[in-house]
Amino acid sequence: MSKSAIADEVARLRSRHDARLRAAESLKATRARLAAGTSMKPEFEYELLTMFVHNELGAAVTMPALYALFAIASMFWAPVLDSIVWLVIVIGAKVVLLDQGRRFLAIPAGRVNVRAWRRRFVIIELMNGIALAGFALVGTGQSVGLASDFAYSSHIFIFATLIVVLAIRTMFAATIPAILYVGTVPMTAAVVLRLLLLNDPFSVALALMGVGIHLYFVFLARGLRSTALSMLEFRSQKDALIAELEEAKSVSDEARRRAETANTAKSRFLATMSHELRTPLNAILGFSEVMKTEMFGPIENPTYREYAGNILDSGRHLLHLINEILDLTRIESGRYELNEEQLRLVDVAEECHKLLKLRAQNKGIQIDELYEPGLPVVWADRRAMRQICLNLMSNALKFTPKGGRIILQVGTSANDGQYLSVIDNGPGIPEEEIPKVLQAFGQGTLAQENAEGGAGLGLAIVQNLIELHGGQLLLTSELRKGTDARIELPDFRVLRAMAPLQPLGQETHRLKDIMPRPPRPARLRMKPRAADEASLR
Repeated sequence: MSKSAIADEVARLRSRHDARLRAAESLKATRARLAAGTSMKPEFEYELLTMFVHNELGAAVTMPALYALFAIASMFWAPVLDSIVWLVIVIGAKVVLLDQGRRFLAIPAGRVNVRAWRRRFVIIELMNGIALAGFALVGTGQSVGLASDFAYSSHIFIFATLIVVLAIRTMFAATIPAILYVGTVPMTAAVVLRLLLLNDPFSVALALMGVGIHLYFVFLARGLRSTALSMLEFRSQKDALIAELEEAKSVSDEARRRAETANTAKSRFLATMSHELRTPLNAILGFSEVMKTEMFGPIENPTYREYAGNILDSGRHLLHLINEILDLTRIESGRYELNEEQLRLVDVAEECHKLLKLRAQNKGIQIDELYEPGLPVVWADRRAMRQICLNLMSNALKFTPKGGRIILQVGTSANDGQYLSVIDNGPGIPEEEIPKVLQAFGQGTLAQENAEGGAGLGLAIVQNLIELHGGQLLLTSELRKGTDARIELPDFRVLRAMAPLQPLGQETHRLKDIMPRPPRPARLRMKPRAADEASLR
């Protein structure tokens, strides 16, 4: 099975698993809603109940005080005993509601039976609503049928009390419609009934207005409930997002820890393998070179001599590969330290040319040097720059056919830095394969067909080394025409000579000698007076 088919199968299985999880979560939420006896999420129902209880507890002192003011005002048209009895009943109902609210908050959220507590609060609120409705009936026998201004004022006060109660209960119980209805309908019905008993047009108008006000507050409560549900939904989404972020962070921390552990293990493995491989490899290289050069005597069978040469070449190739892997590992792990110094890129390029000149001559490849004159020195690691140049030139020699040409350039880049470029007329690299060849162990298709063997680490090492210097590797290629591999050092790596503060020949001490001195002012000699001459004599 191909890699793409395996990836498709994994994606299909993952999507099926996600669909099963979503279906299970939906079924669980549906069961919870059915158990709670509501169409919304149980946690939302609990939050709405909690908001109602907090509103009631927050007004634990102010509401009884308001009821006391109502009772005192009712004493002007009703018997004092009736007002006191009503006050005791309404405050008792309020105390029961507050006590149950505190018990509700004392229970952990996970153990609360939302359906049972909602029913309990509805019953208690019905008791409060009936107790409040009793205020409209206090003193009915004394005020009904009276035409005095005092009785008229009592009806207006009761109507105003209805509006205040509706406003307060709407603010407190808007989150639970059932509680709002049982707490306000009895009061509204009692006030409307009292006004209708007066049997006059103005009272009938007030009664109709009371019904309209009650309906208005009901619609207002629906809007408040919708706002509260939206707030809870947004908060739930925020909490879910925070949970996902926390989970992603924990997964990321675990992945980072594993990556650090794997990196440490890799470093230890490479350090151990470096010693274990190089020690026997040096012996193989040494003995095979001795056999190839026939240092202790001639080898009569030429086939053995050829085998010794093959062993030496293979050992050198293996040693070069090990060195490249170790260099790339040190760079990627951040343990490659730059030993920076002043150097000239031209000197580095000439040195690398001398090292690879014989190899180029054996392949019949011409290397041309194009160096910009008068380039300043740069601040860089000489060993790293030498390795960069050698890797680029080695790649060019591998991919350039016999009789080809390589151009080695050093000059000033467009950003006032310096560049080193190696241009060949080899097979080139397809544009879509350039990112691949810049990766470790990456090779182009034409390179695999036409070039010499290699591990594909040269360009990866070049890119990492130049990035350590703050520069960049630019690789441009045209198929069947050649490749231009160019590294650029930034301008802060170039050490330019500072202009003299005083141009040569115009120093301050020289200007003092050249410029004419101003003439001294003449000293005036005064003629002595006669008295002075006499004293001198």
